[in-house]
Amino acid sequence: MDEVRASEKVSIDPLPVLKPYEQFVYKPDDLKDPFLDTLEEQRIENVAGTGGEGPRPDLDRRKEALEAYPLDALRMVGTLSRASATWALIQAPDQTISRVGVGNYIGENYGRVTQVEPNVVQLVELIPNGTGGWMERQASVAIVEQ
Repeated sequence: MDEVRASEKVSIDPLPVLKPYEQFVYKPDDLKDPFLDTLEEQRIENVAGTGGEGPRPDLDRRKEALEAYPLDALRMVGTLSRASATWALIQAPDQTISRVGVGNYIGENYGRVTQVEPNVVQLVELIPNGTGGWMERQASVAIVEQ
């Protein structure tokens, strides 16, 4: 058997030719930060006021107390009226009750109150649109019968 193998010629493929190493010099002035993903970079641009059109939250505004809670944790417990003004009474998870009128902010998504009705508070939230911008979403907090 050794004689048969010795007489057979085995062909071996030649080694592949390796490409020479190309040196790359990173110049941060010319390129984006390699550790930032694209969506994060767009979000930073939008916060800085340079990216895209459309609605944006006012990040310089002082947050109101009810912006510390998600909307589904807030409960409308009643209304107050005086002359032509109407306010909603909103209960937070810590059992504090706050008076909220048109123009106040509630919820974690920059929700601005647009209308106060006897049984419901209407608001417009600003939520990220996934491409670094913001979009408006209608929301509400209503009195729940228990």
